[in-house]
Amino acid sequence: MYAILIAVIVVALGTIAFVAYNFFNIKKMDEGTEEMSEIAAAIRVGANAFINYEYKVIAIVAAIVAVVLGVLVCWEQAVCFVIGAVMSATAGYIGMKVATYANVRVSNTARTTKKLGTTLKVAFRGGSVMGLSVAAFALLGLFIVYLVFGKFMNYTSVANIETDAVNWLGIAYTPFVQCLSGYALGCSFIAMFSRIGGGIYTKAADMGADLVGKTEAHIPEDDPRNPATIADNVGDNVGDVAGLGSDLLESFVGAISAAVMLGGFMMVKNKLVDISAELIDVLFFYPLAFVTIGLVSCVLGVLFLLCKKASDHPHKELNFATWLSAGLTVAFGLALSLWMFHSVSAADMTNMGFAIGAWSPWVAAALGVVSGILIGVFAEYYTSYDYKPTRSVSFASKEGSALTITQGMAVGMKSCLAPLFVLAGALAVSYFISGFYGVAMAGVGMLSFVGITVSVDAYGPISDNAGGISEMSHLDPEVRAITDELDSVGNTTAAIGKGFAIGSATFATLGLMISYIFVYSNFDLSNVAMNIIKPLTLAGALVGAALPYFFSGMLIDAVAKAARKMVDEVRRQFTERPGILTGEEKPDYKTCISISSQGALKEMRVPAILSILFPLASGFLFGPDFVAGVLMGGTLSAIMLAIFTGNAGGTWDNAKKYIETGAIEGQGKGSPAHDAGVVGDTVGDPLKDTVGPSLDILIKIMSTVSLVAVPIFSQFNLLGLFIK
Repeated sequence: MYAILIAVIVVALGTIAFVAYNFFNIKKMDEGTEEMSEIAAAIRVGANAFINYEYKVIAIVAAIVAVVLGVLVCWEQAVCFVIGAVMSATAGYIGMKVATYANVRVSNTARTTKKLGTTLKVAFRGGSVMGLSVAAFALLGLFIVYLVFGKFMNYTSVANIETDAVNWLGIAYTPFVQCLSGYALGCSFIAMFSRIGGGIYTKAADMGADLVGKTEAHIPEDDPRNPATIADNVGDNVGDVAGLGSDLLESFVGAISAAVMLGGFMMVKNKLVDISAELIDVLFFYPLAFVTIGLVSCVLGVLFLLCKKASDHPHKELNFATWLSAGLTVAFGLALSLWMFHSVSAADMTNMGFAIGAWSPWVAAALGVVSGILIGVFAEYYTSYDYKPTRSVSFASKEGSALTITQGMAVGMKSCLAPLFVLAGALAVSYFISGFYGVAMAGVGMLSFVGITVSVDAYGPISDNAGGISEMSHLDPEVRAITDELDSVGNTTAAIGKGFAIGSATFATLGLMISYIFVYSNFDLSNVAMNIIKPLTLAGALVGAALPYFFSGMLIDAVAKAARKMVDEVRRQFTERPGILTGEEKPDYKTCISISSQGALKEMRVPAILSILFPLASGFLFGPDFVAGVLMGGTLSAIMLAIFTGNAGGTWDNAKKYIETGAIEGQGKGSPAHDAGVVGDTVGDPLKDTVGPSLDILIKIMSTVSLVAVPIFSQFNLLGLFIK
């Protein structure tokens, strides 16, 4: 089975080479006019400055965490934590860099060709760098962990799994479980800071630009006279690209880690189930092999869109690339499953709980793939202005801001039900067909084509930036029309991406949560340590259910504080320098960039640290049963809240854009309905781009931190001193 590692590294390095080709292909394209180059350079400098400083802060905290892990748990976990952090940070940084190069090239392509399809390809090529980097660097890190700790140190052998190691504190642990959980924690750590920091930055700038520029000064979106426009465009890159990549990379790694732990480790540790060493070996490597063929499928999907003749229907092109990658993943996955499980005995299959033999893990993974597509379909229905829900919000805007907000909230709330039916159905069927391993494989399946989903999602911020550059460079209205259409599609793909992110986070978290329970129970199915009717577990569930709301409130408050400073600055410049609005003076962009940067870096620390410390404090105070309840309550609460905030925000955004198209008779840009739509969009901004994405990471990092720390606080907790 170690031959699979060769395939993993070949695919990972081959994909990184393809990513490098796309990166430099974009970089060598013409930036356009001198004014376009100046604006793009300002965005690039702002994005670089923010992410460099953000990463310095993260590096300091990560170094402290790595030392603590090495001292309290084991050195292997500390090393894997660092590997995960490096891989996640690298993928996010590359994605941010290419976005700041691609934005102006997209604008210039629209200017020179006047062709929607050709412009789409440039934006998608830029997005593909981020998308493929996520999967490639995640696999590269997993290859290192498997090779060093699995093969060279032999931690995946049955003997080393059956016999726990003991650290200097007398805490027993399974080395390879701690390696995988440490790697996942490193990815989670970067994702949490990137999502929160980037989310606060982008929405503070966006809200400041909209509240003063659109609603007070009545100037167009991305008007160069607005001092906050450059900061707004910087935010798209550091929040919606770098943060997005780190988020999905974390889910990708978490799902794989959970599948490995729930497969091989549970079976070896659990004396009730008797399976052969051959099947255990297959269970270790099957998740890794499945996502590898998924990455190959994503590369083929990207190549298909880039090589085919482009049409003027960007949404259809992007959807087809996604469906092609998903379909290839399912087809290749079936062949992989039949090959890897073909020699496993029927008795092993039965003992493992595989109801339909070698087909069982593939069916579970295929259900994950289908679930990811369906969640995207539902997100599109509730957020695209091609459908009734978003149009209802647009027409409600004719009656003012209050009804705009009310109608948008209703759409967001109703949008929660259908995706949860999909997730629940996939969860139940996966379990009945393949047991807990099937639940984890459903998560692996959903994330197996993450390369294409992130590529499509990252295309959106690049298109948004291209529109901003077109407006600020005073290009022809025809150019802005092309970038606006791409941006409108990007809003929908972003909403689909957010739905996919919370769906994948759900499966990844469930897998990690189940792993937590079994690690605490020493992988013994007869002694599963979670019972909701236990008062301690129920108390934890109640507290956990409230945590996402408290966390969300902190984020919205953080955005509001930073946005308030931005609003004051924009108003100050308009008041003290009236020549800005007449076009006689250039606004001070740097001060607005500084306000967003300082606000984001200051406000991101407490929510990010809370997500790490809360499960630790709960565990050391009240023990593992309470933490199990916190994870369950927090996950269920966060899923609903993330879907609601993501879809409501997307609905408000596209409802505003529907009004701007002139589709509502007598209404358009500058009308009372449009003003109401702008207010709704502004309310939705922190919900869809800060709260929703951060909730994905909250539940994943809490589960990962709990999994890492449970060997310690299961033995050392305050409550345990009084209750035995």
